[in-house]
Amino acid sequence: MEIQNLKPRSGFDTIRLGDSDELVVMENFGSLPKGELSLDRHGLIVICTEGIAQFDYDGQQIRLHKDDLFLYMAHSVVTNFMSSSDFNCRQIWFSRGELWNINKYGEVSLSDLPYLKRHPIMHLTEDDVKLLDDYFQLLCRRMRDPSPVLYSNIVRSLVSTMMLEIMMRRQEPENTVTTGVHRQRLANEFMRLVEQSDGRIRKVDDFANQLNITPKYLSTLLKETMNRRPSEMIHFYTLKAIEHRLRYTDMTMQEIANDLNFANASFFGKYFKEHAGMTPLDFRKKYHQ
Repeated sequence: MEIQNLKPRSGFDTIRLGDSDELVVMENFGSLPKGELSLDRHGLIVICTEGIAQFDYDGQQIRLHKDDLFLYMAHSVVTNFMSSSDFNCRQIWFSRGELWNINKYGEVSLSDLPYLKRHPIMHLTEDDVKLLDDYFQLLCRRMRDPSPVLYSNIVRSLVSTMMLEIMMRRQEPENTVTTGVHRQRLANEFMRLVEQSDGRIRKVDDFANQLNITPKYLSTLLKETMNRRPSEMIHFYTLKAIEHRLRYTDMTMQEIANDLNFANASFFGKYFKEHAGMTPLDFRKKYHQ
């Protein structure tokens, strides 16, 4: 069966940042089509406000009740979705590029989210519910009024702070073993090194050497801690580095290729198109119109 790619819907209860699909807030749940569903470009925070929903998430059965929070990461597959007639939820959709923008205005990074990736559902306490409700209401008000100076920055700061609050409320279980902690630290260190490389290092072997482990072991621990491959994270931060240069500098394609250690501008262009779905020039034109 073909996997259907979901996109944010439109409607009176759906708010977009800058009329794009990069950052979208939905105040009420909309029905889902049947079959296998995936969000290729978005991560998704879901806060259940009423009722019950059940579905399979990458083979793991998820059951949402009122006051549960669920974190969906891009490219994961949802199947067998069922819900009670009164099920409702709030949703915050964020693209890879928008998560990068959000990172600039707070302390959130992909390397900070491994536990939520492994355990994507959490039950909110009464204090959590009130706090996140305050954030959500403020976020919606700010997104509906684009008039203030630095409007986009304000919205991204609110999302970043909200996500940080979520992470601070998720604790590791008391029976976490030493080996698990060590693996998590290695995974976090890998993410730090990839982010620090700013797209200039793109071989898994090079990062494994820096961590003094084998590439195979690096792949295993990333799969266990983050359900991702090392190459996915490398591509993510490489695209992040390229997109920043295309949007915020006047560097030529050759200059960017040289800066990021590509063999030549042609290879650089093929790499970007393969992973971003458009040429570097088309991407630059999109943001410089």
